[in-house]
Amino acid sequence: MAGNRTFTMIKPDAVEKGHIGAILEQITASGFRIVAMKLTQMTSRDAEKFYEVHSERPFYGELVEFMSRGPIVAAILEKENAVEDFRTLIGATNPEDAAEGTIRKKYAASVGENAVHGSDSDENAQLEGAFHFAGREMF
Repeated sequence: MAGNRTFTMIKPDAVEKGHIGAILEQITASGFRIVAMKLTQMTSRDAEKFYEVHSERPFYGELVEFMSRGPIVAAILEKENAVEDFRTLIGATNPEDAAEGTIRKKYAASVGENAVHGSDSDENAQLEGAFHFAGREMF
């Protein structure tokens, strides 16, 4: 998966607001191929485990609560330079700092409710994708 695949989640806030289709359209229009995708909901325990790296940070509890409050769309995307290109496409974590036209500029409400997750490294893309998908679910 290294190099040409990344992992994303359309977060509960964007799902609740009905932005799934528009976000997926922007992703595919930017040259990404969806190789795995599902609508699912993380339990609190799932969110705790997924975001364990942030467990010592003050926002951890709020993050776990937010990410388990409703459905998400989990997906593995494929494209050359996938991680870096996807991070550019989604924009800065704070939508106020995000570049015009990025997913977070268009669909995020705040730093906490920022519409999408994107892996920050090839290694994390592989780990995060494996958290949500079995090998037989990737095409």
